[in-house]
Amino acid sequence: MEQSNEDGAQQKGPSVLVSLIPIIFLIGLMTLNLFLEDAFVPSEMILFVSAVIAGLVAFSMVKVPYKKLEEGILKSIDMAMQANLIMLLVGALIAVWIASGIVPTLIYYGLEIISPNAFLTICCISCGIVAVCTGSSWSTIGTVGLALIGVGTVMGINTGLVAGAIISGAYFGDKMSPVSDSTNLAPAMVGTDVITHIKHMTYTTGPAIIISLIMFMSIDIFYPPPSLDITEIRNLQNLISLNFNVSLWLLIAPASVVIFVARGLPAMPALILGIFLAIVAVPLFQWDFLSATIDGGVTLSGSYSLILNIIASGFSIESGDVMTDQLFNRGGMSSMLNVVFLVLAAMSFGGIMEASGMLQTLAGASISRVRSIGGLVASTLASCVFVNFTAANQSMAIIIPARMFSSAYKKFGLHPKTLSRAVEDAGTVTAPLIPWNTNAVFCTTALGVATIDYLPYVFFAYLSPLISLYLAYSNKTMTRIEEEPETIIGH
Repeated sequence: MEQSNEDGAQQKGPSVLVSLIPIIFLIGLMTLNLFLEDAFVPSEMILFVSAVIAGLVAFSMVKVPYKKLEEGILKSIDMAMQANLIMLLVGALIAVWIASGIVPTLIYYGLEIISPNAFLTICCISCGIVAVCTGSSWSTIGTVGLALIGVGTVMGINTGLVAGAIISGAYFGDKMSPVSDSTNLAPAMVGTDVITHIKHMTYTTGPAIIISLIMFMSIDIFYPPPSLDITEIRNLQNLISLNFNVSLWLLIAPASVVIFVARGLPAMPALILGIFLAIVAVPLFQWDFLSATIDGGVTLSGSYSLILNIIASGFSIESGDVMTDQLFNRGGMSSMLNVVFLVLAAMSFGGIMEASGMLQTLAGASISRVRSIGGLVASTLASCVFVNFTAANQSMAIIIPARMFSSAYKKFGLHPKTLSRAVEDAGTVTAPLIPWNTNAVFCTTALGVATIDYLPYVFFAYLSPLISLYLAYSNKTMTRIEEEPETIIGH
């Protein structure tokens, strides 16, 4: 593979074998991490170390000047700065939406719609609602999902089926939530914004969840449960109402944000609006919480200090119930620092790989036989599944293919959102299907259901990449760069 140097002359780029060294090192460390139960290393540190290895390979074997590598890192990081700011605002939003009672209210009424004649369908919908609100499939599965799996067991429903409905809903909500780590990570890796990314995902994610719900509904109709014990659901609702003032008026805040976003308000102002509305709602709806938390009674200075501390460090409550505490003790800007570190490490790794030409070499080898948009998207989806399979990490399944295929999508004239959608359609949703993937390990541990048992019933995880593949080969919703240039960061 030949590349141009600064004088415009052609020079031979790094070989595929040399270019694979940092990738093999990265995958090797991630795989090793699975066996180090007592010495687990965070993904961001593995990425950072891999970036150092990539730099050493580029400097010593590819003979790339240090200055060029540094410029590549800074250029790559600059592309992700907007996403980092958004993630910090997302952390603040989560914390203050919990403190104001917005998230507890959404969860409370989401659980209220449980029906014995549509249990699997409602499981999927409820988990989808909670995951959209919290931005976390894991928190949803580990709390509401845990309650639902208990109810399903009491009703005598196959736990694999219940787990499949829970995971389908949770990962749908995670994909479509503007406060989700993975949903912010995907557009950050390719150079577009999260709102553009989410809107474009509706073409694949929308049909996938609708078909999934139809399938769960069919099972509900033809295999109805004999009875319904909703004690666990009611217990959770009672704990929520004991610790928060639940009110439908609180839904004005998320509804306002949704309306403004639908009217074209950018992500950062929309998040700031959501934070402001929640801050106003705290004293209006959660006065008992303020009274119990602020020593010496509610004062302006005490409320000011408490709310800002919640925004910075997250919401915390000691309800006496493990499930309730696990569901609501989260958020804050500080909770996003590891994600920001992950992005910085990922962009450093990608910047070195790109500046040295190693990324272009690997991408060229991966798509050397690709002759169509359908083939390009198929290669992207396959790469995401491969990384989930080998690296056992969802973030890696988004980051590596996104950086590898970025130039190829530009070559085909495709908008970056087509790439960010593809990596989420396969990278995010296939993670819980692979038994040794960290996502599957969590689902199995939290729900007490083996991966092999719920594997056939996570319909959403199969439909999402299949619909993405269909749209690519039929050349539908494949937006070109010139059609929406204003939604490309750095354009």
